[in-house]
Amino acid sequence: MGRWSYPRSRIRVLLLEAVHPAAVRALEDAGYSVECESGALDEDALIERLKGVHVLGLRSKTMLSERVIEQADRLMAVGAFCIGTNQIDLDAASRRGIAVFNAPYSNTRSVVELAIGVLIALMRGVVDRSTAMHEGRWIKSAKGSRELRGKTLGIVGYGAIGSQLSVLAEALGMRVIYHDLSERLALGNARAVDSLDALLAEADAVSLHVDGRAGNRMLIGAAQLARMKPGALLLNLSRGHVVDVDALAAALSDGRLGGAAVDVFPEEPRTNQDPFDSPLRGLANVILTPHVGGSTEEAQEAIGAFAASRLLGYLNRGDTTFCVNLPNVQLSDVQGAHRLLHIHQNQPGVLAALNQALSDAGLNILGQHLKTDGRTGYVITDVDRDYRAGALEVLKSVPGTLRFRTLY
Repeated sequence: MGRWSYPRSRIRVLLLEAVHPAAVRALEDAGYSVECESGALDEDALIERLKGVHVLGLRSKTMLSERVIEQADRLMAVGAFCIGTNQIDLDAASRRGIAVFNAPYSNTRSVVELAIGVLIALMRGVVDRSTAMHEGRWIKSAKGSRELRGKTLGIVGYGAIGSQLSVLAEALGMRVIYHDLSERLALGNARAVDSLDALLAEADAVSLHVDGRAGNRMLIGAAQLARMKPGALLLNLSRGHVVDVDALAAALSDGRLGGAAVDVFPEEPRTNQDPFDSPLRGLANVILTPHVGGSTEEAQEAIGAFAASRLLGYLNRGDTTFCVNLPNVQLSDVQGAHRLLHIHQNQPGVLAALNQALSDAGLNILGQHLKTDGRTGYVITDVDRDYRAGALEVLKSVPGTLRFRTLY
């Protein structure tokens, strides 16, 4: 007869970087053992902490490298409680059959609202005027203070965040142009431009909303800043390595640019107790925020709930919807069957070998799904509950197998 699943209470979940309590509650309510850490861990500490851990939850500061993944003896799923996954070695995770999930849309509104807020503050010079008031200086002047209405906003990256920013900016009376490497549907009266250079030359303010891929490193350097309109504004709420901050500091110091708002940096403190330094500190009309674009109470709760739901879908059903490194398969709950989950290298003959092994073991297949991408295959098989002890062991030795798991 078939055995019961590995008890949920013995499946260990480690959540780092103060993941929202909503995620903790969801995972604990589902019966899993949850441990929490408030901060990030360095590589050596993470290797030690991951011994015996089945599921890891992290945010943007914990680096899940190939070295860590190779030494994680039980790890089968990772939840990134944020948008980006560039802190995770996805190739290494895929080679081990470890599913990685993120929360790509949950903090979109929070980032967009901060972009609008800092854009207005920069246009009006609010931060410098506020600083002067706190120092006891009264500087009442309209010089350098401008309205958003009628200005041109250039959005680099027209995905979920960029497109929503487009809608709100247009509602405030701005003209919107955008540039994206992919074909994107323009919302409202937004207009696509053919190149980054064309956007930089036309925009009164440029807002960056690109992902963390290597090709975006130093996307905005000295040459690109020189192409911007004199007095233009630059916003970076995307990734720290997208902008050459030394070149930006120089462009601001010599007065070529009118101001900047930067929320992300090439190197960021690991904890709130560590010091922060940047060549942008102390410059006029520059707003610096500590990577809080998506850090609203609403967004963090939504991220916690969404990422936890994706992890639970995978743990409980084998569902890989929104998985960033394995084939996406949407699955219902197991009903009256045992579910066998087989992740393998995408190579010829795996499905045939798997089904031959099932047949040899005398298992009756009730339903089966196969989904592949360029590198990985994922087979989900529901079988009758009755089979002899040890019948499933042979499935683990099918050539190309990366990971095998059973659900009852």
